[in-house]
Amino acid sequence: MIAIFKKEFMSYMHSVIGFLFIAVMIFFFALYATVYNFASGIPYLAYTLSAILLLFWLSIPILSMRILAEERKQRTDQMILTAPVAVGKIVVGKFLSMAAIFMIPVILMCAVPLYLRRYGEVPLGESCVVILAFVLYGLTCIAVGLFISSITESQVIAAVLSFAILFVTYMMAGIEDLISSTGNILTQFLSVFDFQKRFMDMTYGILDMTSVVYFVSVIVLMLFLTAQSIQKRRYSVSVHNFSMGAYSSVTVCIVIALVVVVNLIASRLPKNYTNFDITSNKMYTLTEQTQNVLKTLDEDIEIYVIQDENSADTTVAQTLKGYADASPYIRITYIDPVANPQFVNQYAAGSITMNSIIVESGKRYKIISYQDLYETEFDYSTYQQNITGYDAEGQITSAIDYCISDNMPKIYMIAGHNEYTLDAGFQAAIEKENIESETINLMNYDAVPEDAECVLIHAPESDLSQDDADKIIAYLNKGGKVLITTDYNGIAFPNLERILAEFGMTFQEGYVVDNDSSHYYQEPTYLLPEVAYASETEGLNGAYTYLLAPFAQGIGITDEEAEDIIYTKLLYGSDSSLVKTNIGNASMYTYEEGDIEGPVYIGVKAEKAAENDSAVLYVFSSASMFMDNIDMAVSGNNKKLFSNIMSSMAEHETSVSIPAKSYQMEMLAVSAGDVIFFGVVMVVVVPLALITIGIVIWLNRRKR
Repeated sequence: MIAIFKKEFMSYMHSVIGFLFIAVMIFFFALYATVYNFASGIPYLAYTLSAILLLFWLSIPILSMRILAEERKQRTDQMILTAPVAVGKIVVGKFLSMAAIFMIPVILMCAVPLYLRRYGEVPLGESCVVILAFVLYGLTCIAVGLFISSITESQVIAAVLSFAILFVTYMMAGIEDLISSTGNILTQFLSVFDFQKRFMDMTYGILDMTSVVYFVSVIVLMLFLTAQSIQKRRYSVSVHNFSMGAYSSVTVCIVIALVVVVNLIASRLPKNYTNFDITSNKMYTLTEQTQNVLKTLDEDIEIYVIQDENSADTTVAQTLKGYADASPYIRITYIDPVANPQFVNQYAAGSITMNSIIVESGKRYKIISYQDLYETEFDYSTYQQNITGYDAEGQITSAIDYCISDNMPKIYMIAGHNEYTLDAGFQAAIEKENIESETINLMNYDAVPEDAECVLIHAPESDLSQDDADKIIAYLNKGGKVLITTDYNGIAFPNLERILAEFGMTFQEGYVVDNDSSHYYQEPTYLLPEVAYASETEGLNGAYTYLLAPFAQGIGITDEEAEDIIYTKLLYGSDSSLVKTNIGNASMYTYEEGDIEGPVYIGVKAEKAAENDSAVLYVFSSASMFMDNIDMAVSGNNKKLFSNIMSSMAEHETSVSIPAKSYQMEMLAVSAGDVIFFGVVMVVVVPLALITIGIVIWLNRRKR
């Protein structure tokens, strides 16, 4: 086998074909890499490799057409047929020789993601998966070309047949759509020959082992059929040849059946055994929060996708597969509104768009608009909406929890004192926790409404009235839950402080600074506080996981040993933190006379026994931390804290407000000079040099 490999490999390297194949592969890869990865700054290699798949049905027939057909035409195959070498080794040796030629440009492709890292962050895991898919696709095409070359002695026929077959496999998805847009038995059969679909299944950052098994099994089948084709020519026409042919036919049928069975078994395995999420932010992996919700399911959940399955959003479809695999109670159904236009009328006729999702249980249903599955922002430089986040898991898990909940908790947000308005991201976090919200002025009520699960007082700029404070205190004494946030503004809030005093707390006049450089961001007033271990801070205690709390004031606890109150210091400064009390005359961030030394508390939870239940008061002295722009600076960690608090006050066993996952990495910043340099070298110089070397070697051999 090694001798066969060396002979065939050197024959490619001593002719123009080998160098031409390598040059063409590098030329087209470098051309698209220059446009996508360098000029456009896209860090994903999948864009480039997907664009050059058409090379396989153009170049591989030329590479493989002579590998066996030429030997058969020149009758040099007689030496192989009569040689004491197993046919399988002959076939594998020839296959590996073409694979080695193919891998030369692939090695160059592997270096590009590493080179791109000098310009920014590149998803190396996703790049490795898409390169693996590209290699498997290419090797499969080579195996097909090898088999076609074994059944004819004409290089032209071998090239044309290989081209036709590979072209059909490349266009199979379009052919299926022409036959039936909704799918039928014929399209299901044809999908078996869809090489491109298996490749695309691995371009989204998913290591799909069913696709790997598919490509490997097709390669093995093609090599086996090639060996059978050669084996039959070893025997002359005789009775023995007839029995040999029958034996070969039976063997071929058995091997094909085995390949089918192996692929069927692989496709039936749970996705958690066959699909591995390699994306940098685990785009397709269900979070622990979702897993906990699904574990508690004890009723059927129907999830309808309003789209034909073949045309559905592939990213969302991958996420939905995770739900179906994680719970036997979840069933995914794709509804083509063209084939079944009456289906949506039973929900909300005219308001459901394509690719939207309907989650339904026996109690209720919830519609998720397709636009809500992605977060977008407007780019003023291009005047376009760009996708920034993927929120399918957050929306679907929230919808499932909504559909199975026996009752819906309600939060009342107090108004009338120039309170801050919750930013859109934090308002969405409340909605995703399936908590109803309403803004009220307590002046219009005799007491806090009875159905209040919790109350939010969000950074009032003026003090509460005595009457309003009494209503909040009365609500707490009945076992209520209240979240109070403030931003220090130098104004006294005696009535607001009366609420805190009920729980042995007070506001420390002044603003908090931290002189430990590891506990602030840019300025000592932009605090990166220590985070206590508690249910509210779950997932926020890891190394390099920060919360950002700007312009906080200190929270004092008058009696930390109080027997009737339990304190949890959720957020606090370092030992170098302090409260600057003399604000008008403060000259530095370090300690001055009159300042309050730390560690300073800026987020406290206090609990005490009440009439009906435990009363809970959360106090955060940096309302700015619950703003979208501050939250973005710490990758959504502030919002996660807020969601956990909402979940705790609503008495959810686990938070169902899952933050959106970043949709893509930052674009690469490649200078125009580097783009031109890469383009000139890899698109022009290297391919021309390879073709020149091939021609020179070929001419020298001709002269001999």
